[in-house]
Amino acid sequence: MRGLHYLSLTLVIVGAINWGLVGLFQFDLVATLFGGQDSPGARIIYSLVGLSGLCVAATSAALYGGSRRSSMTTSHATVR
Repeated sequence: MRGLHYLSLTLVIVGAINWGLVGLFQFDLVATLFGGQDSPGARIIYSLVGLSGLCVAATSAALYGGSRRSSMTTSHATVR
């Protein structure tokens, strides 16, 4: 499960960098590399990045959600 998580996380980072370039410079690196936004290659990459986002969300919850303990402990002090 960790391998899938890291592969997905890598694709999510690629997508984040691409969106950063689009937002800052109006430059779509994926579209440039694969021949336009509507090209089959770019659509595959966009789809993989989107699926990877869902996968990272699911695997993060599975990997870290259940094993994480609250940093705040509850104390039950007796009041006299």
